[in-house]
Amino acid sequence: MRSVPWWVLLSSACAPVLLVGGWTISAVLQGPGYDPASATISILAADGAHGYWVMTSALLGLGVCHVVTACGLRPAARAGRLALGGGGVTAMLLALFPAPSSGGSLDHGTVVAVGFCLLALWPVLAVRRGSAPLAPGGAAEPWGLRPGPSLVAAGLMWLGGAWFLLALFLHGTAGAAERVVTFEQSFWPLMVAVSCARGTGGEERPV
Repeated sequence: MRSVPWWVLLSSACAPVLLVGGWTISAVLQGPGYDPASATISILAADGAHGYWVMTSALLGLGVCHVVTACGLRPAARAGRLALGGGGVTAMLLALFPAPSSGGSLDHGTVVAVGFCLLALWPVLAVRRGSAPLAPGGAAEPWGLRPGPSLVAAGLMWLGGAWFLLALFLHGTAGAAERVVTFEQSFWPLMVAVSCARGTGGEERPV
C-alpha cells in the first residue's frame, strides 16, 4: 500500500520540470546576450527581463509544488515537511521581491538565502529519530528518509551553495552553479516521494 498519495508524486515530479522549463524558455526569450553559464536565474525574473513572466510563473509553480508535496509527505518528520514547505513559500515570495535589472537587492538576496537554507536542511530534518533500514513495524524505512542518503543529499546541496558563492566572487560560473544546486533542491523531493511510494506495509505514520 502506498504511504503517499498520488498527488504528492505529481507535485514532486512537476517541480524540477517547471524549474528547468522556466529557465530554458526564459533564456531563449532573453536573447543571445544572456549566458546561462555565468548569468544567474534571478536575471531572468528581474524587472524588465524579456522572459520575466515565464520565470516568475515557473517560480510560483515551483513553490506551490513544494508546499503541496510537504503537505502530503506524511512519512517524513514534521520538521522536514515544514522546511520543505517553507522553501516553497520563499520561491513564491521571489515574485514579490524580484532582482533589480541592475545592482543588488537586500530583500531579494535575503529571500534567496532563506529559501536555500530551508531546502538544504529539509533532507536531514525529514529523517525521523531512530529511523533505520527496518522500521519498528517490520517494514523497510523509505531509503529517501534514511540518514545516509539524506546526509549525502544535503551535503551536495551545501557544496553547490558554496560553489555558487565562490563563483559570484570569481565572476565565472555563477549561473551554472545556481542551476546545479537549484535542480538538486527541486529534484530531491521527488526522490523521497518515490522511495515512500515504493514502500509497502508498516504502520501508518503520524502527521
